[in-house]
Amino acid sequence: MGPPEEMQDRLARCGQSHLLRFWAELGPAQRGALLAAVPPGLGEHCRMAAAAGARQRGPPQCLDSRMEPLPARLLGSARRSGPAVLERWEAEGLHQISQNKVAVLLLAGGQGTRLGVSYPKGMYNVGLPSGKTLYQIQAERIRKVEQLAGQRHHCKCAIPWYIMTSEFTLGPTEEFFVEHNYFNLERSNVVMFEQRMLPAVTFDGKAILEEKGKIAMAPDGNGGLYRALVDNKILDDMKQRGIQYVHVYCVDNILVKMADPVFIGFCVSKGADCGAKVVEKAYPTEPVGVVCCVDGVYQVVEYSEISLETAQRQSPDGGLMYNTGNICNHFFTVEFLETVAQNFVAFEVLREEEFSPLKNADTADKDTPTTARQALLAQHYLWALKAGARFLDENGCRIPEKLSLSGTEDAPAVCEISPLVSYFGEGLEAYMKNRDFQSPFVLDENKAEMLGNS
Repeated sequence: MGPPEEMQDRLARCGQSHLLRFWAELGPAQRGALLAAVPPGLGEHCRMAAAAGARQRGPPQCLDSRMEPLPARLLGSARRSGPAVLERWEAEGLHQISQNKVAVLLLAGGQGTRLGVSYPKGMYNVGLPSGKTLYQIQAERIRKVEQLAGQRHHCKCAIPWYIMTSEFTLGPTEEFFVEHNYFNLERSNVVMFEQRMLPAVTFDGKAILEEKGKIAMAPDGNGGLYRALVDNKILDDMKQRGIQYVHVYCVDNILVKMADPVFIGFCVSKGADCGAKVVEKAYPTEPVGVVCCVDGVYQVVEYSEISLETAQRQSPDGGLMYNTGNICNHFFTVEFLETVAQNFVAFEVLREEEFSPLKNADTADKDTPTTARQALLAQHYLWALKAGARFLDENGCRIPEKLSLSGTEDAPAVCEISPLVSYFGEGLEAYMKNRDFQSPFVLDENKAEMLGNS
């Protein structure tokens, strides 16, 4: 018995008849599963994928003539703003958190394939002395910023954590969180949902068979966030909880500041419904997208869409004109997620403080477990020095201090500070001032309590 005539006609119209070529070899269950897996709009999806592939294979489209840098009025800066301004933004952010109006949304649909592992990236341990995974570090940062907001405003508050997974990562992620008791977060405040899966397509627009009776599927990328929020009724959940502001980020940044009060406060103070954190580009041709304005619309332009001349163009102050590197770290209002942005802002942060992605295995030259570990330990070492700590080697001899470190340089002493003790370097003097610590040293809650009582 052949395939249903209606399905044969449908696939023929969109050039996908090859999906049925093994029909005679399939059993009834396999045939049913194959027919059920053919999504609505398959032809349009394949045509768009083929067109996108053709654009990638062809010469890159340069947007130089249509680009403009972000106006200064829309760009805040952690580096160029004074302490009073940063404190005002932080206070606003903590106020919004204390009112239970802030959530974080994690994009975690990808597996750690480039890292050489088959499990979700968030489960990866980069080799910290504590052995903590990315998921644990992020969960503890949420707990700490909840605590900071609650202490300031004398209340109990919660930051819901929405985690967008995929068909490949949902199961392992759920099991991992259960195994670790949700890292002591309220289970009801951790909401996992799947992004859509779409057929994988060849460059010439043909859907791929993974097996004789199974269409190969792949997550629809971070751009599928908006559809997934609707499909899984996440926006409804946010509104029921009274959430107004959402901090969106990617799983692989070991330095990410969860629900960053300064960033939240900056965006709220500016009346923004959409915001992006950016870092200064390391060099003109660094392969990162640039946040800028194209034809009057604020967006990210990929480095391949910018000519060398434009990438190297300088502003009147001598810096790069297009210097706002995208790090996939965003602020959205819930209202924006349902409509379209009216007010956009960007906030520049220091790369060494807030951006160290984990993308590749240690055989690569950047964005590896080693560089991520170095970035976090360098940050914590400098926090400790600022708090007045001194470090000793294994023989009890003083380790000379280094007040600045290059991006790939190991700190002279190994110091890891639990997010449960300090969110971003605050409050460490009570435990570390004028004290000697033998390297390696891990400051966790138990040690902080002992030091605080001594």
